[in-house]
Amino acid sequence: MFSRLILTISFLALASCATSRNFYLLSPTGRPPSTDGIGIGVGPVTMADYLVERPYLVFQSSPNKMEISDLHEWGGELRNDFTRVLASNLGYQNKTGNIRSYPWDRENELKYQITVDVRQFHGTADGDAILEASWRVYEIATSRLIASRTSTLREAIEKDGFEELVAAQSRLIDQLAAAITKEL
Repeated sequence: MFSRLILTISFLALASCATSRNFYLLSPTGRPPSTDGIGIGVGPVTMADYLVERPYLVFQSSPNKMEISDLHEWGGELRNDFTRVLASNLGYQNKTGNIRSYPWDRENELKYQITVDVRQFHGTADGDAILEASWRVYEIATSRLIASRTSTLREAIEKDGFEELVAAQSRLIDQLAAAITKEL
């Protein structure tokens, strides 16, 4: 309990001590190969309002309280960044360069469509990053639902700071890609 309090105070102290705005991007774990392979379309991806209505990183300090710092922002639109990293990780894990983000032009090149609804994506007072997402895999040619799951994933934040939070969130997206890959 004491370590949770220290972590929360550290995040807030870092937020208040910073004098300039900082921008963050999620990063994929690997790059898809440049060669063709199975066609995978990622999207649409939807996100909880608290994630898309403002550009700031979010930290949950108690069960009913979210904290943000106006000095720590996403470097782009979070939904697009999340989709880009998920698509890249899926391409890497499935050894395909034939990966598209929604909306795509030519559906006939794709075998699967993956839709995602992100319900939680933030840091916690426990010293973790959390990702809760419901996702579905469809076979495009037949419109058949192949899998429908909800994944609740946690990743330890290895050090204090918002950059470490984003690194942990990037690892969570890789874990989500691994869960989806098992269904393909």
